[in-house]
Amino acid sequence: MSEDIEAKIRRLRELGKASAEPDAPKVAKPPIKKPPKKPRSIGSIREREKRKKILTGAAIVIIVILVLSVGAYVYIQNRAAEKLAQAKNEKLAEVNQYFQGEIMNSTIGQQTKQQLINEINSAQSVDEVNAIDVAAAYQKAWQGYQAYLEEQRRLEYEMQLNQTKQEKIRQIELEFQPLLSMPLPDDLKKKVVDSMKSLEEQVAISTTIEQVDSITVAPYLLELWKDYYYYIIDTIPTQSVILEKGTTKKIVTKAEAKSILGGIRDYKELIQYKIYKVEFVDIALVLSRDRINGAFLAPGDKIMIFAKNSTSTLFQEIVDEGYVELVLLPTEAGAISVNEAQTQTSSSSTSSSTQYTEDHTTTYTPGDTSITNGQAISDVYSNTQTASQSASASYSYTVDLTEILKAIAAGKIQASEDVKEQLRNYGWEIVDLEKESGMLVLDPNTQFLVIVRVPSIFVPDILSNQQYIYIAKVAT
Repeated sequence: MSEDIEAKIRRLRELGKASAEPDAPKVAKPPIKKPPKKPRSIGSIREREKRKKILTGAAIVIIVILVLSVGAYVYIQNRAAEKLAQAKNEKLAEVNQYFQGEIMNSTIGQQTKQQLINEINSAQSVDEVNAIDVAAAYQKAWQGYQAYLEEQRRLEYEMQLNQTKQEKIRQIELEFQPLLSMPLPDDLKKKVVDSMKSLEEQVAISTTIEQVDSITVAPYLLELWKDYYYYIIDTIPTQSVILEKGTTKKIVTKAEAKSILGGIRDYKELIQYKIYKVEFVDIALVLSRDRINGAFLAPGDKIMIFAKNSTSTLFQEIVDEGYVELVLLPTEAGAISVNEAQTQTSSSSTSSSTQYTEDHTTTYTPGDTSITNGQAISDVYSNTQTASQSASASYSYTVDLTEILKAIAAGKIQASEDVKEQLRNYGWEIVDLEKESGMLVLDPNTQFLVIVRVPSIFVPDILSNQQYIYIAKVAT
């Protein structure tokens, strides 16, 4: 067998050398004749069999060793794989134990966990698995997550802060708008605009929502509105002004108006006031005597006017200051009726009388008993004569002052100037005589025409309550 192998090796060498030499024309070689094999001896055959047995035993031993080696290797590898798998499972359990809860809602937590899982799965040994520090990775991820949350909170707070600033600026502009819409003088308008911009700048530089919320326009608007009202009061030429709040109107002096407005501490209450110039107008009212202070009024008297609601017994003041211009008496006061009468009576009387009287009495006393018998006679004679005489005379006349005034106006009466002079204070003298005598001449329901002078702003209230008006004279 070894000889065959050596022959094959020599043959291969020859072929290698032949391939390395340059190609030359091939010359047919004569066939080589193999020498005839020598017959083997018995000893060589035995030797060959012995060698073959040795080689077979060695091969078997080698195979056994190989099988044992492979078994041992496989066993060792299986044990190592089991330990590695166990280590990986324990490490994965540690990862799952750490990475749970809110951190898994973030990208940082999810990415870190997946990265650890990949590292564990790709580890080739237990040492590599044990070298993976899950706690440190989690701590780093947790810090990153907290930083992310902090950043998100910061961004959200910054967004809320900016939104709060925008709302505050809109609120400031909205609250300043009513004042800016007023006819302000240039200096006051500049002051208002500067105050608004100052507040907006305070809002812009605020770093917290609390600082923004603490900025209030009330103190600024209170002073600015007062300045505007003082400006309006100073521009009114009269010494008095009208202050109106709701349904209440009042005439006050300029100093009183400033004092009232200056004492207000809330600008929202302040802007409920309105200021008007006092412009007096004359208005005629027909009212019964009992609603005009009994008609005891004279031109120039200061008055107040009240009204009673038709559906309520409550009275309200509708004019706090007015004046009487004229009071006209009704027709009934201009009719004079006079009746005069005289009577004379005389009488005489004569009488005479005569009287006659007789008395007769008789007394008996038989024993202890006393008996009396009496008789009386009386006669009276009288005579009376009476005479009487009477005489009477009467006359009456009526004067209609209304017709006299018409005649004076038409020039149809003589000495009209003298008559006018006598009638000039006729109406007032009637009322004065009532006060002096204590006797009521005109009926309380008598209608009077009263002309009063009041600020024009009160006229709508007077006209709308005309049926329920009462005029009161201000006592001096």
